[in-house]
Amino acid sequence: MRMLRLQQSVATLVCLLLFSSVLTFGADAPAEIKIGTLYASSGAFAAISMPVNYGLKLWVDQKNAEGGVMVKPYNKKIPIKLIAYDDQSSTATAATLYNQLITRDKVDLLISDSGSVLTSVAVPIARDHKMLLIDQTGTGATFFNQDNPYIVLMSDPVSSIWPKYVGEFLNNDGYQLGIRRVAIVYATNDFTSTQANAVRKSLKDAGKVQIVYDNGVATNTSNYTVLLQNIRAANPDAVVHLGYPDNDIAFLRNLQDGGMKFKWLFCIYPGLETELLEKNVGAKGLQYVYSYVTSSVINYKPNFGMTLAEFKTAWNKKYAGGHVEFGFNSVAGYTTGLVLEKALATTDSMDQLALRKAIFAQSGKLKTLDGDFMLDEHGAQIGEITPLGQLVSDGKGGVKFVTVVPHDLANGKPVYPAP
Repeated sequence: MRMLRLQQSVATLVCLLLFSSVLTFGADAPAEIKIGTLYASSGAFAAISMPVNYGLKLWVDQKNAEGGVMVKPYNKKIPIKLIAYDDQSSTATAATLYNQLITRDKVDLLISDSGSVLTSVAVPIARDHKMLLIDQTGTGATFFNQDNPYIVLMSDPVSSIWPKYVGEFLNNDGYQLGIRRVAIVYATNDFTSTQANAVRKSLKDAGKVQIVYDNGVATNTSNYTVLLQNIRAANPDAVVHLGYPDNDIAFLRNLQDGGMKFKWLFCIYPGLETELLEKNVGAKGLQYVYSYVTSSVINYKPNFGMTLAEFKTAWNKKYAGGHVEFGFNSVAGYTTGLVLEKALATTDSMDQLALRKAIFAQSGKLKTLDGDFMLDEHGAQIGEITPLGQLVSDGKGGVKFVTVVPHDLANGKPVYPAP
């Protein structure tokens, strides 16, 4: 009888252990990992939002085709359910939809729409709900501080770092070329205001060149004719224009329409969304313009995920004939997915701060087609820095980049003054 009771006790213990194992590694695993995000199919930010959304969707579809993404707390692959709503470039609509994703849809991961304007409304909402905001490309420096652990920037550096090489060029190479007077015009939003502040500080700290024009304009500015006349009257040797795609398109079109030329001109989106700008401005209007040389044209050697060539092939196959041009933001959306894939495979739990810890653990280790993933202590991206380049004719009716700074990456010399 004692032996029988012992055998029954052992059998019961084994059953309990097996049941506990099932609970830990299978039965309590959700049927899907819910990722919530927004996109803008229309309005001022559609040109940057849709490529990011398409890049993220490409990653989701790839993972689901493989059976899902590995999630360490459940020790299994789990399919991804992407819940995406259209905010139509409206911050008011975006605020409502971010709240809906958290409170009604109860998503496991919250991903912001592209850009600082549409991300800005998500920052306080995510913080108040203690939900980690997966910030794709919202680079406003004010988002990141010691009072908010519920944000991390994935796919491009914080705005204060973006113009590092613009300032370096103007203070050194440009100065040697004869640049003494600089004009700055910028759209007054977190993304471009932060960059304007960084350029302004760099020039003032160096004390070599004089800022002869410095003006902020509304982000929805669509006509720069009068502004261009005022800039020309200031007689600058170099002009730094900082805006979103629609700003750059309007600025460059008005420049051509007015028959004006500046000896040195920088704009953001000829580098970030070259196909879009070439389509709307024309190759001639982009020649000799300086811009950021992004990961959509630089062949980094990733230690995780597809190479640029592989990604572009996958993009063209999936979105052939579509209305969304390939560019940096395409890469950014896919990069967001790669970082999340690494975090989910290594996190101790699905708790929001545990996920943050798993993302931070990739800093300095992960290299994707977007470059080195590196974070500061507040979750701001300080890797993935973009060189400065100049667009020149490719001899085939289009344009190509010549990288000019930093010098160890340079493959040509700047043309100054522009012909």
